[in-house]
Amino acid sequence: MTLTKNDFPILNKFNFEVQPVGVKFLVKRPDLVERLDEKMALCEMLKRAQEGNAFFADKENHTCEAGLYVLGLADAPEPYISGEFGAGLKIFEEARSASRLYQYVPRIGKGVVNYVAFSPLNKLPFDPDVLIILAKTGQTEILLRAMSYRTGKMWLSRSSPAIGCGWIYIYPFLTGELNYTITGLGHGMKRRKLFPEGQQLVSVPFDLLPSMLQTLQDMPWVLPAYEPDGTEFIKRLHDKLGLT
Repeated sequence: MTLTKNDFPILNKFNFEVQPVGVKFLVKRPDLVERLDEKMALCEMLKRAQEGNAFFADKENHTCEAGLYVLGLADAPEPYISGEFGAGLKIFEEARSASRLYQYVPRIGKGVVNYVAFSPLNKLPFDPDVLIILAKTGQTEILLRAMSYRTGKMWLSRSSPAIGCGWIYIYPFLTGELNYTITGLGHGMKRRKLFPEGQQLVSVPFDLLPSMLQTLQDMPWVLPAYEPDGTEFIKRLHDKLGLT
């Protein structure tokens, strides 16, 4: 199902402090947005789009090896793969620990992506591959519940001490699974002070977006048990079901 910005008005109900950002992975140069006019890390591009900018980036726009690595645009230098760099940053105790990172961080295969397009939701000119939402905990609870309301799926958060961009952009795209990470935990984003700490970056892949948007329209956002008379509601439910 192809989505446009006209399919997303239900998200306005959240009153997010910053616009959700649509991300598109492309083989060919896009013509719907302009090329980024500066160089920055992949995680910084998300911040740039949250500020209201729609653009695309190519290999030359990247300043961080991690972003190029997870996009399949370059191999990581040997000191990264061996773990010497991660140990040198004091993120890990030894190189043997840091090297494990490259055994599980998600990465797109070479030749799949040459360009990455970004757009805030209110300017969205393309069908996003991943929608990334910066949310507070109460907002995140509603988003996650929208994913399990019909399916009963458990909520899983996957991340790592470094290369957090892999879990925000790449993991949802490759697996079709929603992911969420807590701001202030990942090394690169924390070092760059990109996002307020203690919030969540919720990444929704394209194949889950239609069902999530529909469920948000159908389900209760505030559960009866959370209402002022929640205790009485639970008591009535117990009585109705013959529970003591």
